[in-house]
Order: sequence, then C-alpha cells, then structure tokens
Amino acid sequence: MDANTLSTHDPQVDRPQQATTPAWRTAVAAIGRWTRRWWADGALTLAFVGEVLLACRRLLAGRGSMRWSDVAWQVEQAGPRSVGIVALVSGLVGVILAYMGAVQLQRVGAQSYIADLVTIGAVREVAALMTGVILAGRVGAAFAAQLGSMQANEEIDALRALGIDPMDHLVLPRLLALLLVSPLLTAFASVTAILFGGLVALTVFGVPPMEYLYKSADALTLPHVWIGIGKGTVYGLLVAAAGCRQGLSAGRSAEAVGAAVTASVVQAIVWIVVAASALTIAFQRLDW
Repeated sequence: MDANTLSTHDPQVDRPQQATTPAWRTAVAAIGRWTRRWWADGALTLAFVGEVLLACRRLLAGRGSMRWSDVAWQVEQAGPRSVGIVALVSGLVGVILAYMGAVQLQRVGAQSYIADLVTIGAVREVAALMTGVILAGRVGAAFAAQLGSMQANEEIDALRALGIDPMDHLVLPRLLALLLVSPLLTAFASVTAILFGGLVALTVFGVPPMEYLYKSADALTLPHVWIGIGKGTVYGLLVAAAGCRQGLSAGRSAEAVGAAVTASVVQAIVWIVVAASALTIAFQRLDW
C-alpha cells in the first residue's frame, strides 16, 4: 500500500455505527428517575412525621429530653424578630386589598364596603398566608441551615452517640416555638392589614373613619377570627416541619446545606399553598 492510499483512508468508514436511544425511552427513563426520587423523598417525610409523633408522645408521657429553655430561645428568635417584616408585608398587602377592592366597588358606588373586604380578606386568608410565607423564608430556612450545619459537622451523630434523641433535643423545641408564635403573628398581621387598609379608605376614597371602624367591627365575626388564626398555626407547623426535615436529611457538605435550605423554603411554600387550598375548600363546604 502506497503513501497516497494511506493518506486518503477515512477512519470513519471502519468505525461501527452506534445505536441511538429513541426519544420516548429517554423521556420514560427521566420520568422513572423523577418518580423514584419523589417516592424516596415522600418516604423520608413520612418517617420524619412518625418520629415527631413519637417524640410528642414521649414528651406528654414525661420521658422526653426536651429542654423548655430551648423552646423559649426559639420563641425569641422566631417571634419578636419577625414582627418588623410581618408588619411591613401585611401593611402593604392591606393597602393592595383596599385599593384594588375599592376601585371595583367604586364603579357601583359601594366604596363603603371596603372595610368588609379588607377585614374579611385579611383576617380569614391573607394575613395567615403572608405570615406563613414570611416564616418559611426567614425561620424555616434558618432551621434548615442550623440542622444542616450540625449534620455536616457530625454534631447530630454525636448526640445520638450520647443517647440524646435529636427529635427531642432539636426538632420539638422548634415545632413548639412556631406553634406558639404563629397565631400571635397572624393576629398581628391581621390588625396591621386592617389599619393600613383603613388609611387607604380614609385618605384616597373618602370613607368616614367611624363608618370604616363600624363596618370592620361588624364584619369581624368570631368564626373568621378562629379560622384565620387556625390557618396561621397550621402554616407555622408546616414551616417548622419542612425546615427540620430538610436540615436533618442534608448531606455532609456546604453545598448540601445550601441545597437543604433552598429545598426547605420551596417545600414549605408548596405545603402552605396546598393546605390553604384544602382548608379554604373544606371551610366553604362546611359553610363556615
């Protein structure tokens, strides 16, 4: 074989053709991987809920190792330090409710019903929802970061080696703290939204102050109050559960801790939206 023949030889001719995977098989494989991850994540969540319930039973039976000083510390971290951002967001939401509702009501000359709209909307739905979202971003993320860092530094393994259950020592104080703080923050957010909505009604749309106060008090019935506070309490528990669950299952690296923080916020907001939809439909069906 001469040099010209060697120089013109194409190596691609002798290479075997590689089989290409059909697009539908790739899609099915991706769906299978996603389903497997979703199933594993759901199993971890159910296991976490079961461990929390067992820890609650130990606490009620007087056999838990939870310290009430830890609960007081978590209450101080989650409650008073969240008042400012809750007041700001709920006040602006009250302004939005009043302004958008009044624009529509003004078309039929019913701007005096701004108070009913703002009061019922804030107390029953919006205040609890906004408080839950704020707690998810501020408190739930902090829970995930704290527990994730402890997991990465093997501090949780050290607690288990000492015979201390992390559920009793770490999770229960955070759950109880948000159980105590959430209804108070929800009530505070409701009052703030009503007051800021009143400022819009008085200054922009000319509603008399006494008329706004009278209609707000008339619309503020006890079922609305209990439903709003109950929803806020449920959302707070979901935030604490998402933060603690993601923190305890985080990996042992800085990147894994960051992923756990992100996942805790996303999971908490998704849980809140699902719970809000389910509770709203249930209460409407019950005519409450």
